[in-house]
Amino acid sequence: MIPPRLRALVNRTAVTVAVLIAIGIPAGNFYVDYSRKAETLAFKARLNASRVAQYIYTHDSFWQYQRVRLSEVIKLPETGDEPIAQAIYDNDGSLVLREGPALAAPIIEMRIPIVVSGATVGALSVETSLWSAFVASLYVDLFSVALAVAAYLALRWVPLRALDRAIEELKASEVALAAQIECLDSALTNMVQGLCMFDPKGRLVISNARFAEMYGLPIDKIAAGMTIRDLMAVATKYGKAADVDPEATLALRDAIAREANGGNLVQRLTDGRSISIAYSPRPGGGFVVTFEDITTRLAAEERIRHLAHFDALTELPNRVTFYERAKAILAHLRRDESVAFLSLDLDHFKNVNDTLGHPIGDLMLKTVAQRMRSCIREEDFIARLGGDEFVLIQVPTATAADLPALASRLIEVVGAPYDIEGHQIVIGLSIGIVVAPGDGTDPDMLMKNADLALYRAKADGGGTYRFFEAAMDARMRERRTLELDLRRGVLKGEFELEYQPIIDVKTNAITGCEALVRWQHPKRGLIPPVEFIGLAEETGLIVPIGEWVLTKACTEATGWPDHIMVSVNVSPAQFKSRNIVQTVRDALTKSGLSAKRLELEITELVLLKETEGAFALLHQLRDLGVKIAMDDFGTGYSSLGYLRSFPFDKIKIDQSFIRDLPHKEDSVAIVRAVVGLGSSLGITTTAEGVETMDQLASLTSEGCNEFQGFLYSRPKPAAEIQKLFKREAAAAASQPTNAG
Repeated sequence: MIPPRLRALVNRTAVTVAVLIAIGIPAGNFYVDYSRKAETLAFKARLNASRVAQYIYTHDSFWQYQRVRLSEVIKLPETGDEPIAQAIYDNDGSLVLREGPALAAPIIEMRIPIVVSGATVGALSVETSLWSAFVASLYVDLFSVALAVAAYLALRWVPLRALDRAIEELKASEVALAAQIECLDSALTNMVQGLCMFDPKGRLVISNARFAEMYGLPIDKIAAGMTIRDLMAVATKYGKAADVDPEATLALRDAIAREANGGNLVQRLTDGRSISIAYSPRPGGGFVVTFEDITTRLAAEERIRHLAHFDALTELPNRVTFYERAKAILAHLRRDESVAFLSLDLDHFKNVNDTLGHPIGDLMLKTVAQRMRSCIREEDFIARLGGDEFVLIQVPTATAADLPALASRLIEVVGAPYDIEGHQIVIGLSIGIVVAPGDGTDPDMLMKNADLALYRAKADGGGTYRFFEAAMDARMRERRTLELDLRRGVLKGEFELEYQPIIDVKTNAITGCEALVRWQHPKRGLIPPVEFIGLAEETGLIVPIGEWVLTKACTEATGWPDHIMVSVNVSPAQFKSRNIVQTVRDALTKSGLSAKRLELEITELVLLKETEGAFALLHQLRDLGVKIAMDDFGTGYSSLGYLRSFPFDKIKIDQSFIRDLPHKEDSVAIVRAVVGLGSSLGITTTAEGVETMDQLASLTSEGCNEFQGFLYSRPKPAAEIQKLFKREAAAAASQPTNAG
């Protein structure tokens, strides 16, 4: 809103300008026109007065009566200007001659004396009408009034409108500035950092509430004009925490202030906090200082550094720290010193995670780490590499350490029973030992050799220790070569099947054949299953091998007599993959074999870890029409509950019980119990590995239903097993039948 006085001033100015335009322009125009006419008349009057004077000079006598000649003398050429009238008067003022039309009023006259030889003898008058000038002025008046009105409106409306807009913009700017100031105040108030601004003389200009809060200062104790030293003095006197070394901080601050780009320093307070102080120069002089409490960040960074070198679960040094320490120890190892590396791995720890869950497993690892620490000296070094793997370094010594005693102590202490959250747990510890420099001179080589010794300890049953031997490395390289060859063999299809007949004890007829895989190595020849099946299980290659065996056996069985079954072993790894049902369905579909002629043999290991899931898969397989046999029954994990939970079609008695028949009474008792159990449950029993007639006689007397083994036939290729079927069929056909 424009102030009234300013609005009145603008209005008066507009009126004044309008009046000046309305009056000044016509007046000026009339004046110009009048001046032009007057000047023209004066010129004409002087011209004709001079002519008349000259005429009188030459014709002095009676010139007043020579009107015709005087009329010719004063006659002027037509110029298109306004008409004029001329008159000559004598010295007495009497009219001598008048020429020209009557003129409309108003009239302008210009009279010039006629001077002859220095004496005035009369006067010449020239007149013209001002009517056209008045008419022109009228038009100019109209235009001037319009222009004055326009000027009035322009000078009154435009400035007022501009002033209104300027005032509105000014008010908007004030509002925006107020909003910015409010935002700035809000930003200053809500900043995580404290802030102080100082002028070029180092005096405080402004500070925010966070600064006072950070140091616990009363707001009323902070005033503009204070210096940094003043503020530190206030903090020491009134604050909740003061600078640990204020003079050192001030000295560092002064050094930073001399830098063109400012800088940072960290202030330590008496309450243990750390404050990061950043100095930033201002363009016009002075500087801005921000204060940030970095106590938590420094603690987090320290924690991150700690986690980079220590295991978060057990607080033992981690793999990175182990290798750093190992390199340092080996680098400073003297000639007469040796250092031992012990690779430690828990036995059966995976079962703890699988059965009790990872939280219990984590608690157990913490306890294991504590027990290991209790077995070593303060100067020894122990680290967790990951999972249930640990490593121990015995510090260099000039005398041989009692490593067997240390290893035995670790095995005993770690292997003692645990009570974790009410769970009684027993695990073991296996240890591989290397001694540098004899077994290696760099950490990687030493750990590789220690792991080889550890694998040997595991292979020997676990719960023991083994020292590294050069032969272990050779065996490991051989195993690695075999693994690579096995992978290539899977890709190139280097496997083939042989079949071992399963015989009915009473009729001595073939009821089925078990498919047994063989590996035809391109260089080593035929490799028996005992040399590669375990490796295939460990590497997971048993899954593609098992799928091939299943499809191949079903395909070849379609050419056998319809009453002959084909038995295929299924590994725990195939069950774990959860694709076993689809694999069996695809093999039956592809081969065209009837599902009732396929028998799948599983071991108790399939049911040991995931009983419910395994039984669900077994029921799905039974729904396809496939028969299920329990293989290697009685070899260590047997549970009568398995037989009650799932209706197995067959129990296969492991050959370890058949081998001692009929001489070993406990073997006879086990076979009798298994056969009796199968008979009572309606489950067929098959004895494996029958090699002598005495073994067969004992099985027959105990009531076993079937047998297989070298006594009847070794495993044979598909072509030879077909010949065996034909011979049996021919023998059956040649036997006489009883007459009715």
